[in-house]
Amino acid sequence: MKIAMVIVRTLVGLLFIFSSATFLLGLIEPPPLEGAMKTFSEGLAASGYFFTLLKVTELVCGILLVSGRFVPLALVMLSPIVINIFMVHLLLAPEGIAIGIFLVAAFIFLAYCYRKAFAPLLTPNYE
Repeated sequence: MKIAMVIVRTLVGLLFIFSSATFLLGLIEPPPLEGAMKTFSEGLAASGYFFTLLKVTELVCGILLVSGRFVPLALVMLSPIVINIFMVHLLLAPEGIAIGIFLVAAFIFLAYCYRKAFAPLLTPNYE
């Protein structure tokens, strides 16, 4: 189980590092978007800061996952991003749903592996 955890954690971390590095360094031209996905993406881009903040967060958390340090923190920070990736592909761009399913399954697995770290977060009256 420990080997599987390290493999999944590393794959997810590398995925986020690759995704953020290609965006931040401008290595890959994004594909043309259309329809609701184009409207959604343009709305986020109109803020001027969102994509940069998102990709820097993904880069830092990806490095944490690959290094194995502060993994529960990285999982908590990336969870809303993973949910959004899944929902965007489920509702707006179904051709990419495989990556969303992989990320959700990987996060469920990693959350289970690090469940002891999350126990205090799930205590109603923690002191």
